Amino acid sequence: MSSVSLSITDSLASIPAARWDRLVGAHPLLSHAFLHALHETGCASPAQGWAPRYLTATRGDALVGAMPLYLKAHSYGEFIFDWSWADAYRRHGRSYYPKLLAAIPFTPATGPRLISADPEVRRRLLAGALGYMAEEGLSSLHILFPEASEAAECAGAGMLLRKSVQFHWTNPGYRDFADFQATLNHSKRANIRQERRKLAAAGVAFTRLTGSEIGREHWRFFFRCYTETYRQHHSTPYLTLEFFERIGREMPANILLVLGHRHGKPVAAALDIYNESTLWGRYWGATEYIPGMHFEACYYQAIEFCIERRIALCEGGAQGVHKLARGFLPVTTQSAHAIADPDFAAAIAKFVAHEGADVVQTVDELERSSPFRRDGEPTGVLDSSAPPVWP
Repeated sequence: MSSVSLSITDSLASIPAARWDRLVGAHPLLSHAFLHALHETGCASPAQGWAPRYLTATRGDALVGAMPLYLKAHSYGEFIFDWSWADAYRRHGRSYYPKLLAAIPFTPATGPRLISADPEVRRRLLAGALGYMAEEGLSSLHILFPEASEAAECAGAGMLLRKSVQFHWTNPGYRDFADFQATLNHSKRANIRQERRKLAAAGVAFTRLTGSEIGREHWRFFFRCYTETYRQHHSTPYLTLEFFERIGREMPANILLVLGHRHGKPVAAALDIYNESTLWGRYWGATEYIPGMHFEACYYQAIEFCIERRIALCEGGAQGVHKLARGFLPVTTQSAHAIADPDFAAAIAKFVAHEGADVVQTVDELERSSPFRRDGEPTGVLDSSAPPVWP
């Protein structure tokens, strides 16, 4: 077997899309089209504090491994917050930035970060990233939302593991939305029915568009909603209309656009990315406030789509305890961190340990508040049989 060679590239343009996509498989958020669009449209670019330093592993002419690495000049767009660590460096007269980051920009989605089917290649990739951190004199390496097996590999290499919480919805094989509702406790069922009735009474209806059904006018309206909602929350939108239109053209089989209309006038839009097994809720916005519209556009429409397409998992993104009442349960996610300075590493390790204990307690408390029926509670429907499980 020939040896593995590692190299750094600052552009996915140097890697043919077919070779990259064969390596990453069916994960659309790691696809060449998605990542390259982020870079080429300037959303995740050196000018915005995201300098690509993709680490690749080759064996002969074959691409056998990769890490989506960036030199980061800040901590925006990551969803794992280390601002306090950066501030501690600053107060001690040290520079935290640039740091080295393995992540999908602006996307808190769990997935492979040491991308290879070969354990030895994954080990080489991780060693290569840690070596690059040391050679460049960087403060730290951060690997965000890796798969559980990769997190274990990172811990084995001496990295700190940090816990965080997301909310995910799972589909055991529901026949329809009513079948899903029947599994919820009485108060949650009643709340969802009331929310949907009020929206209907207000004249609000929704359509779901995929692929070629999504036209330029739809993207323009979505972008208007997206930017207005960000600004209402005093935030800066990271992504551009050019980016959204580009992924719409280049990966149409993975795009779901939910549009809300009030008496025929568009008032809201939500964007989801999906494949055969998972749907990732990404962005939403509205041109006016209508009670319950956010829950419908972002959660109930996504759940209905997953049921129709037999998609097993919906990741609702970062934060949001309100998702619990909509059938999304707490899930512990992880990140891995290597801190070059031993004194800072020791202090951060203590912080991460205390924070991790709080996360465990929070998840335990949330699980006790599950929205689903307990054994023996009436379903509220005549047919109380369990939903079928797909073969």
